[in-house]
Amino acid sequence: MASEMAVDVGEKQERLPVTVSKPIPLEFDLGELFAFDTNPLDPTSYESSREACLKAVARDGAQLLINQILTTVPLKSTPDGVFAELPDPLTALPREKPLPKPKEPTKWDLFAKKKGIVKSNTNSTGKMVYDEATGEWVPKWGYKGKNKAEENQWLVEVNDKKATKPGQDADNPRALSRQERMDRIKKNERQEKKNIKHAAGGAKVLGPKPGSGAGKNRRK
Repeated sequence: MASEMAVDVGEKQERLPVTVSKPIPLEFDLGELFAFDTNPLDPTSYESSREACLKAVARDGAQLLINQILTTVPLKSTPDGVFAELPDPLTALPREKPLPKPKEPTKWDLFAKKKGIVKSNTNSTGKMVYDEATGEWVPKWGYKGKNKAEENQWLVEVNDKKATKPGQDADNPRALSRQERMDRIKKNERQEKKNIKHAAGGAKVLGPKPGSGAGKNRRK
């Protein structure tokens, strides 16, 4: 019984050879990790055990693909392991879905093309500004706005003239810049409320002039 178990363990640990020879050399597309085997299957092995035959052919193809990668592709050793730099794929794979149909131009698109009107760029509305530090377009105001750049800098210039109002902290230029921005926001809100109040008070309801007799029911 023990000898049979030893034989089974030995069979499981048996390793197949890494060198595989085929009558017809395989074609490879290393970019897609493809191996094309045009060799015919052994009819006797296929008829006796189809699963074993297909598994053996697949194993040989995978071994040849690995051998091709290890011998023809540049390898890079990193702390995470050894990586292979695969080339660009050669095989054009079919799409899962058909190509999207081109959009039909709208009336505005046709008119703009006829008049030579070019689509507006990112900064056409004046709401975006180019940040040279990051190389991206960022908002002028609001979330991640350019107006908050001074508050996030590691080095801020101290301006003694700014800390002249009572209650302002001259020792913290970041807080001073933030306080100035909040003061401007409150000032704009107050001005907006005044404008709304002025517009509501200045509006007049037009009606018939006194003595004109409009709107009265006359009886003959």
